[in-house]
Amino acid sequence: MTDKILISIFCFLAILMISSGCNNSPNFDDAPQIEFISFSKTSMSQSDLNQDSVFITLAFQDGDGDIGTGQNGITENFIITDNRTGVPYEFFKIPDIVNMGLGNGIEGEVQMKLFTTCCVFPDGTPPCFAPPQFPTNEISFDIVMIDDSRNRSNVVTTPTIMLLCD
Repeated sequence: MTDKILISIFCFLAILMISSGCNNSPNFDDAPQIEFISFSKTSMSQSDLNQDSVFITLAFQDGDGDIGTGQNGITENFIITDNRTGVPYEFFKIPDIVNMGLGNGIEGEVQMKLFTTCCVFPDGTPPCFAPPQFPTNEISFDIVMIDDSRNRSNVVTTPTIMLLCD
């Protein structure tokens, strides 16, 4: 073979490899999937005035990439529930994410700031008091993500963090 033919074959194979690598779209489910990554710290002081907070980091994937667009009236993409009470604790909306590529599947990480809450006491003491017999509460959260097609993710339960009641 001549050098021109070898160079042409090499260039063709290189272009084929590069273009096939660019066209691989992720093979994610259309329903979002989330995974707990971390808390920024292991405790918070109780307060009803948002005086303390913790950052929570989650990984997410969505096969159809329709997260954060605000379509179909979705105004909150994350629902975070306090496992002590079963009551929603916080709601978050993801900023708009521009769909890119062929498959439009997306994955990434999101970090949310959770402000503190009050301790809950088993003897009926009103929340946000500081009875000496209950210096701490353990708190964990259930988190679900909803995409703009109203597909719900798996539910992630976080590890517990300490809520300091004094």
